[in-house]
Amino acid sequence: MSDTKKNGLTKRLMNHVFGGPKRFVREENGAMIIFGLTIFMMMLVASGMAIDFMRHENMRTRLQATLDRAVLAAADLDQQNSPQEVVESYFEKAGLDNYELYVDVNEGLNYRTVRAQAQGNVRSMFLNMVGIDEIAAPAIGGAEERVNKVEVSLVLDISGSMDDNDKLENMQIAAKEFIEAMITEDTEELVSVSLIPYTGHVNAGEDLYSFLNVNERHSYNHCIEFEAEDFTTTTLDRNKTYEQVQHYEYSGYYYGYNVPIDDPWCSDKPDDTIIAYQNDVSTLSGRIDNFAPRTATGIHYAMKWGVALLDPDIRPVIDDLIAAGKVPSVFSGRPANWKADTPVTEQETIKTVVLMTDGMNVNQYRIENWAYNSSSEYRHWRKYTLWYYLNNYVNWWNHGNYYDQIMTSDDADDYLADICAAARAKEILVFSIAFDISDNPDALAVMQNCASSDSHFYKVEGVEISEAFGDIASTINQLRLIQ
Repeated sequence: MSDTKKNGLTKRLMNHVFGGPKRFVREENGAMIIFGLTIFMMMLVASGMAIDFMRHENMRTRLQATLDRAVLAAADLDQQNSPQEVVESYFEKAGLDNYELYVDVNEGLNYRTVRAQAQGNVRSMFLNMVGIDEIAAPAIGGAEERVNKVEVSLVLDISGSMDDNDKLENMQIAAKEFIEAMITEDTEELVSVSLIPYTGHVNAGEDLYSFLNVNERHSYNHCIEFEAEDFTTTTLDRNKTYEQVQHYEYSGYYYGYNVPIDDPWCSDKPDDTIIAYQNDVSTLSGRIDNFAPRTATGIHYAMKWGVALLDPDIRPVIDDLIAAGKVPSVFSGRPANWKADTPVTEQETIKTVVLMTDGMNVNQYRIENWAYNSSSEYRHWRKYTLWYYLNNYVNWWNHGNYYDQIMTSDDADDYLADICAAARAKEILVFSIAFDISDNPDALAVMQNCASSDSHFYKVEGVEISEAFGDIASTINQLRLIQ
């Protein structure tokens, strides 16, 4: 084959191999434009979707923020308007429209729960190109406010030293202000106050005393003796037989003959007895107004009573007092269960003791049993103070045979520490107030060790006692309110 023919054949083969792609490029220029436009439209739709989603998120955020504020306000127990009205007003003030709203309310004496759902619809600007005309923006929220029930044992010192420097008057003002702060129109069915005044001992009063097993030897007082083991538990054992406290006056030398004795170790004055589970401010305040300084100081006895009145084991006694019309019926079921025994579905009850003293425990004396075991002897010691009788009718070397020291002040401090520890173990909140005893470090230490913590201990003088009681009331009220 000639060279000319070979060159022509090669040229035709090259044109056949490479000519197809060139023709394809020339013929598919329009398709590339369409492909580019498709990509552009997809980018445009994606950008539009992002804008629509941003508008949706903005609406959802506004709805949620408004809903959160609305349900918090609606759940407020002090709120006078209906929860539905409160929530709707928040949405109106926020300038929100085109939304659906559902409000659910559950409320009782001491709580209000508000749950709400809202949904706004955002009309799409770009998503409608893919068939989505609007996007739902939901919000959901809830709030609850509960007022804890509160049981207070208010333990107040009315010993003889309270007669100095207007201490009794300052304490009375402070204690009444405390009661007024705790018991209001809104809380009177939730807050109970038991008032426990004390001197050398505590007079339970006929009502409480009658429900206990007591070896009653006379009818002159309603005080019972506690033994060492009684201070290690919060319970007042209704199955135990307690001894009645002797009715006598220790007094000092040459106090004189008096019928009957004026200032017995266990006060027999009606205004000095315990008042249990009350919510009437005037009743409690009136009793405090009638306090007068008496004799010695037995803080451990008073603390035992204050704690025992918070123990659920005494509930049958309170129920009986309710049946007798001595305790308001709203306190049925009090004392409430201990915190550890309260089901998670129930609201716990705050139990607290406010213990106040202006001094320290004293030695405890009793007349020997041989001189205090008959009706005639009970009547005798109701007429004669111990020291007057001994100094006028008994030889001095025989004085010690008539009385016995049943515990020292240190023993009493130990018993106080025991009952305070038992209270704290049951999660009773213990506040202690040392009033005008700054010069007695031992007495301060005893009261400080009793409190739930250092921040629950108050060392005050003069009118500062009102600040202490006010601060305690504020603390309890803050704990009472949970949102």
